[in-house]
Amino acid sequence: MDAELVVGHSGIFEVAVNGQVVVEKTRAGFPTPQEVVESVARALPKS
Repeated sequence: MDAELVVGHSGIFEVAVNGQVVVEKTRAGFPTPQEVVESVARALPKS
């Protein structure tokens, strides 16, 4: 599995798995590192 960093603009922060956004910045702010890891883990296929 590969990861890719894509530079955005206007403060956009989204994390996607297989093209599906699983977590993003909201008006409340950035997700915590743990929220990012958990969101990605839930989106990955179970082996």
